[in-house]
Amino acid sequence: MTRNQLSNDVAARAEAEADAHRDGADRPLGGYVLVMAVFAALVAGAAGLAALTGRRLPATISPWDVALLAAGTHKLSRTISKDSVTAPLRAPFTRYSGNGGPAEVMEEVRAAGGLRHSLGELLTCPFCLDVWISTGFAIGFVFAPRATRLVAATFTATTGADFLQLAYAKAQQAAEG
Repeated sequence: MTRNQLSNDVAARAEAEADAHRDGADRPLGGYVLVMAVFAALVAGAAGLAALTGRRLPATISPWDVALLAAGTHKLSRTISKDSVTAPLRAPFTRYSGNGGPAEVMEEVRAAGGLRHSLGELLTCPFCLDVWISTGFAIGFVFAPRATRLVAATFTATTGADFLQLAYAKAQQAAEG
């Protein structure tokens, strides 16, 4: 078997497996592979840059840092994926479908299949974005821990403010009847 035949055989088998997995649904596995490849390349690039510049992993990450990063990751992912003001970032990939939670919108992925569909899913899914954002914060801890803590603290404070706004609105509703 020639190299070209082997390559074609592998591609055909991969496509058959993808079709079997999809089971008729619109699942852009090729787009997902590209998104994962970009993620892996960014992490590998950051690790390589850290090694080249002599950066070391933090000796410890305190429970406070974990809580700070968790709340900051939560808020940043919701800001990117759901806030009205960040809709222009998602617009090339999504279609507005209605209001969501307070100050949030619901959007559907516009493109069927491919990379554009995969990016639309990533940009509208706060759970999916959590991985990217928390990885970004982890990389930030290696290269700029003080700045990373400031950014995470800012988004954590916003998370706290959001919960206070919701509690205030609930208390106001209860007082009105």
